[in-house]
Amino acid sequence: MGAFKDWLDRSLAAQATLVFLLGTGVTALFRRDEHPVHWVVQGGFYAAVVVTVLAVQRRKVGRAVGTDPRSLAELNRRIRHREVPSEPEEQAAMRRLVTEQLRQLERGGRWLPYWLGFMGLVAVGMLVLGAVTGSLGYPLVFTVGVIGFCFWVLWMRHRSIERCRHMQSALHVEGERVS
Repeated sequence: MGAFKDWLDRSLAAQATLVFLLGTGVTALFRRDEHPVHWVVQGGFYAAVVVTVLAVQRRKVGRAVGTDPRSLAELNRRIRHREVPSEPEEQAAMRRLVTEQLRQLERGGRWLPYWLGFMGLVAVGMLVLGAVTGSLGYPLVFTVGVIGFCFWVLWMRHRSIERCRHMQSALHVEGERVS
């Protein structure tokens, strides 16, 4: 599974294939009455949008850090595995990447309460609609899914901040040791 995750992290084509398959499958589930060609076209559209957003984001972060997208994937893998680079150039790039990621997490954290409030309003709205129509099955499942998704987002954010701060302190200690 680790090799698959590494391949998925590095390869934009693998990510596009995964998004295409998921998009086609979800479209097929929710739009059973439409022709399968429509499912494939819609899956391709989703994949194109997601890959474009990922490519632009990688290029932007790569420019900010001063590396290419492949090196960026390797640096992110090292952050996840808590591996401190030994070469000074890689350490400098890692410092810039960690600083950039912490800055993005801080900027996103400002909007997090609003996003969570909006998701709560959506969940409550679904419950109200379910109560009005007399069918609470789907709205309850949806609300539990929304709450689970919100907790997952908070957990992943906390985990990312923890990893970045750990790498920041490890790079600081490594920098003092070299000096």
